[in-house]
Amino acid sequence: MNALDTLKSFTTVVADTGDFHQIAAFAPRDATTNPSLILKAVQKPEYAPLLAQVMAQHGKDDLGLSMDHLLVRFGCEILKHIPGRVSTEVDARLSFDAAATQARALRLIDLYANEGVPRERVLIKIAATWEGIQAAAQLERLGIRTNLTLLFSFAQAVACGDAGVQLISPFVGRIYDWYKAKAGTSWDESANSGAKDPGVLSVARIYHHYKKHGIRTEVMGASFRNTGQIMALAGCDLLTISPELLAQLQASTQPLVRALDAQAAHGMDMPEVHHNEPSFRFALNEDAMATDKLAEGIRAFAADTLKLEALMLA
Repeated sequence: MNALDTLKSFTTVVADTGDFHQIAAFAPRDATTNPSLILKAVQKPEYAPLLAQVMAQHGKDDLGLSMDHLLVRFGCEILKHIPGRVSTEVDARLSFDAAATQARALRLIDLYANEGVPRERVLIKIAATWEGIQAAAQLERLGIRTNLTLLFSFAQAVACGDAGVQLISPFVGRIYDWYKAKAGTSWDESANSGAKDPGVLSVARIYHHYKKHGIRTEVMGASFRNTGQIMALAGCDLLTISPELLAQLQASTQPLVRALDAQAAHGMDMPEVHHNEPSFRFALNEDAMATDKLAEGIRAFAADTLKLEALMLA
């Protein structure tokens, strides 16, 4: 088997793209999107008619509602190519407003329902701020499943587990980027690759903590820079991977073995941890990397949402 097929024997493979024409070649179970991926997709000529159709039907709506129609349209097209779930993201500009995040999530679910898509096939993506996590907790109580994204710290993962969210997306590549940039010329790639990659270590710690303490939240590693990071997390519940890296795995015959094992976590010395709001905010503040990358990620998604809105109005 090629490396992608072997990986699928350990881990649920998820396509990280808004380009639904690319998905079928890799046969993932689920797919994830975000504002940056949708922006990238709609700038391709083959997606111009889809954008035009959405604006013809909904261009007179409030711009935020038109945006949600566009996101749901992409989600519906993606669902035609996968058997599982699609993740659709709430506007990043609402990341510090729990009530507004919950309201936007409910609207997305209603728009999917109007297209005949059951809520079981949708994950609502929300930035893992304290407010986002609390909104997700309320949505989960309503039977709406959530995917907490822009997750860079153990504290965020702990709070998500406490909130009972369906799934988290801890980022690997952006953590790697931060530590590499901070080290500068002293960075030793060989000493910080594979299982020793700082992003891989972060996801592995979260995964083992969840498994040891019976936390049902799914762990989906995200934001990969190379296939080595992916292979080092084989066995994680899910991994969401760009089409470019999926193609590299599909073309590779490099041996791949399970790296994470839920049973092994049971014997680890990992005390159970919980957070309330003050302890969460302090722990996140103490993690310079997570603080930097969370803020940067929200800014980047908000900026791409503005660019997408400009294209919609053009």
